[in-house]
Amino acid sequence: MQKINSDIKSGSFAPAYLLYGEEAFLRRSYKNRLRQAMVGDDTMNFTYYEGKDFSVTELMDIAETLPFFAERRLIIVENSGFFKKESGELADYLDRMPDTTHLLFVEEEVDKRNKLYKRVTKLGYAAECKRQTAGELKKWAARGLAQSGKKITESTLELFLTKTGDDMENIHRELEKLIGYIGEREVVEAGDVEAITTTQLSNRIFDMIHAIAAGERRKALALYGDLLALKEPPMRILFLIARQFHGLLQVKELREQGVGKDEIASKCRLQPFLVGRYMSQASRFTKEQLEDYVRLAVETEDAVKKGNLKDNLAVELLLVQFSER
Repeated sequence: MQKINSDIKSGSFAPAYLLYGEEAFLRRSYKNRLRQAMVGDDTMNFTYYEGKDFSVTELMDIAETLPFFAERRLIIVENSGFFKKESGELADYLDRMPDTTHLLFVEEEVDKRNKLYKRVTKLGYAAECKRQTAGELKKWAARGLAQSGKKITESTLELFLTKTGDDMENIHRELEKLIGYIGEREVVEAGDVEAITTTQLSNRIFDMIHAIAAGERRKALALYGDLLALKEPPMRILFLIARQFHGLLQVKELREQGVGKDEIASKCRLQPFLVGRYMSQASRFTKEQLEDYVRLAVETEDAVKKGNLKDNLAVELLLVQFSER
C-alpha cells in the first residue's frame, strides 16, 4: 500500500491500479481514497462499473473521452471477473489508453497468470488487501480509539478483538459503537466492551462448546435457541460447530507434539490472541472425544442432506448427544 499512499501524497498517478484480496474494508477504503485524490467530487469525469454485465467496448469508448475541464478522468471497475477470465482486449487497450484516463479495478479474487493482471502490474500497481495479522489489527484499532481521544489497555483490546473477530468492517463498526457508548470518558474499560460489543456468531459457538465440555446441556441448548432467535440457519450453526471441533482437534494434536503458540496460530489459521482460548478449551476434551464429535457432526449433516432429519431438530439432537459423552 506504500505505493498508493505515495501516489496520493504526490498527486502523480499510474494509468491503472488493482485492489484485490479478501479484506473488503481495505479494498473499499483505498478505492475511496484514490477516487477522492484523483477526481474528488467531480461526477462528470468519473464512471463506475460494477458486476459483469457491461460492455468492454463501452468502457474503452469512455476511456477515450478527454476529461471535461479537468486534469484526469477516472473509471472504476468493481467485481468484474476480468482477472479470472480471458481479458486480452482490455489488456491490450491499456497500452494505448490516453494519459488523461486512469483505470481502477477492485476485485476479491484474481488469477496472477491473467494477461490483464500482468499488464496492470507492468503499467501501474496491484495491491493485495489481505486479512490483517493480530498485531496489525491491534495497532489499527488502538489508533482509531486514539484519534477519538480514547485509551485502552492491551488486555481490554484483546477482549474486544475476541468478540469482534478479525473482519475490519466489523471492528470499525464496533469501535464507533464503543466510542459513542463511553461518551466523555477517556479510558475504555472491559465492562464497556462486555456491555456494548456484539459477540460474533463464532464466539457464541465457542460458548456453546464450552457448555458441552462442562456437561451443561441446558445451557448449550439455550445458546442454540438464542442463535435460532437471531435467525441463524441451523445448517450454518452445524457447520460452525463441526469447524470448531475440528479446530480444537488440530490444536490438541499440535500441542501434544510440542508445537508453540505462534506455529499453532499459523498452521490453524488462528489469530495469535485466540490460540490461548483454543488451547484451554481443547484441554477439556480427550483427542478421542474430539474425533468422535467431528464424526457425529459430519454424520448429522449427511442425515439432513438425505432428508432423514429436519435441520433444526438434527442440531438439537446432536447437542444432546454431545452432552451425554
